[in-house]
Amino acid sequence: MTLATATGLAMLASLVIYALLGGADFGGGIWDLLASGPRKAGQRVLVERAIGPIWEANHVWLILVVVVLFTGFPTAFAAVSTTLFVPLTLLLFGIVLRGSAFAFRAYAGRDATQARWGLVFSASSVVAPLTLGTVVGALASGRLRVAADGVPISPPLAWLTPFTISTGLLAAALFAFLAAVYLTVEAEGELQEDFRRRAVGAGVATFLAAAAAAALSAREAPLVFEGLTVRPWSIPLHLVTSAAASGAFAALLVRRYRLARFLAAAQASLIVAGWGAAQYPYLVVPDVTLASAAAPERTLVLLLGALAAGATVLLPSLWLLFRIFKRPQRPTSA
Repeated sequence: MTLATATGLAMLASLVIYALLGGADFGGGIWDLLASGPRKAGQRVLVERAIGPIWEANHVWLILVVVVLFTGFPTAFAAVSTTLFVPLTLLLFGIVLRGSAFAFRAYAGRDATQARWGLVFSASSVVAPLTLGTVVGALASGRLRVAADGVPISPPLAWLTPFTISTGLLAAALFAFLAAVYLTVEAEGELQEDFRRRAVGAGVATFLAAAAAAALSAREAPLVFEGLTVRPWSIPLHLVTSAAASGAFAALLVRRYRLARFLAAAQASLIVAGWGAAQYPYLVVPDVTLASAAAPERTLVLLLGALAAGATVLLPSLWLLFRIFKRPQRPTSA
């Protein structure tokens, strides 16, 4: 394995973790927007309680992706940040507004003020996954062209196509599915049933969005379509992903919520990892590869060393955070 490939794998692993954690936070905001019925307020309280202690920490994985891309693949970073300036800016606004609104809503003194900040929080939670999925689709589409000297030469709206819109919808549906499944574990009673039904509905929406993206990729992202259909690992990947998705649905139906959470996380991980594997060795299809955009070998060695050293601090810290705030609450004795 080359240093460039190892660095690319580090980015892909960070994206997988971000989808499982940060993506589920976005999904929580989507369910905050769609809260309804007689338990509407309770649904929003549950979402707030679930993501409140950890939402800031989850973004460390996206920051890690940006830092690794900037340091390890500077020409790719320049091409991506220039060509995808509009959707990346919308993504950034969505993340910042979402976090600010979430904090302001918690301290707002009046119901009307809380409602306004809640709307900003929910709307931003929809915008962020849509634009994130659009960026991923644009990188895979082959429409973002980069000259030999690294200068982007794409039309201004090359990132906006039916395929990229479908990948944006897929990201939003997948994140909503993850959030609903996670919330079934944290909820009780009727709220648990509310999110069980939402998880099933979001799972169906994820399947439909994935089918649409796959169909459109045959024409609009042929390299990724080929990677997902004819490579030796393609069929096993689809079989395992389908098994995880079916298992998550079955676990939801029989109310095995912790099993459903595990299988839903496995399904999401396989979807993101499958995209990365199908696009390999390209960072930006079809002009920028890991090898062509890689920084000097010395830089990659130092970068991978820094990632390994940082992991010894980051991973135990995150484990402790989740251990404290996500362990089951034991009833206190009278």
